[in-house]
Amino acid sequence: MTMSPTVRSPPKAVVPSVLKAARLLDEVAASRDPLSLVEICARLELPKSSTHSLCNSLALAGLLKRQDDGTYHLGTHIVDLAHAYLSRTDMTREFGQTLSTLKVLDEEGAVLAVRDGTDVVYVACRNGRLPVGLAYRIGMRLPTSCTATGKALISTLGDDEVRQLFRGRQLPKLTARSCGSINALLKELHEVRVQGFALDSEETREGMCCVGVPIIDPGSGQAIAAVAVSMLKGGASKRKQEQIVAVLKELSQLLLHRMKLLR
Repeated sequence: MTMSPTVRSPPKAVVPSVLKAARLLDEVAASRDPLSLVEICARLELPKSSTHSLCNSLALAGLLKRQDDGTYHLGTHIVDLAHAYLSRTDMTREFGQTLSTLKVLDEEGAVLAVRDGTDVVYVACRNGRLPVGLAYRIGMRLPTSCTATGKALISTLGDDEVRQLFRGRQLPKLTARSCGSINALLKELHEVRVQGFALDSEETREGMCCVGVPIIDPGSGQAIAAVAVSMLKGGASKRKQEQIVAVLKELSQLLLHRMKLLR
């Protein structure tokens, strides 16, 4: 006798409208461009009236922002919530404390980042005293393919995994120097694996370069985060780069050690 599959009923204490609102925020967050009400309805497969009510409610709460042309993007209150969450996360707290104990990199900007799909998300940062043309902020997203932190994070993936990650996508070009093809990216990642650090030479912003080092979980061999330092291209001598790589590798190991102690 063939057994019919078990059908699981949803938990009783669930508010469907809250789940729909969460799905709506996910769709808007996944889009690099603001979405119109019609586009949101199509993606969520919901009626226009209920979707409009959800958008109005989320906009009132500051979780969505309605643009002048009627499209929607994430609201600023998202950043407040992210900041509150990240400030209580062990790794971000340890990043600030460890960076202070090293007493280095005061002039350059230092960041801690994690990966979300093909994006790198900055979860902690300390902007340096020197202007580099790019002010990092918590929650900021940039493409993994043209950032030092991003390349460091995906360097522990295999070539096939990297190809799958970007399947059907074109690599974003933030500047003329941004990595433009999967083959070129794979070549760079091979170098990252060999040397233990990644470079962004004017790929994110002209006149700026960045050095990134992965924080690798020894159990899985995968990068769980990455640390990086940004500086002006003119000040990035070979000696300076070597000093920064050494400091970042020390920082990554200290963070990994501190995280083990917290478990």
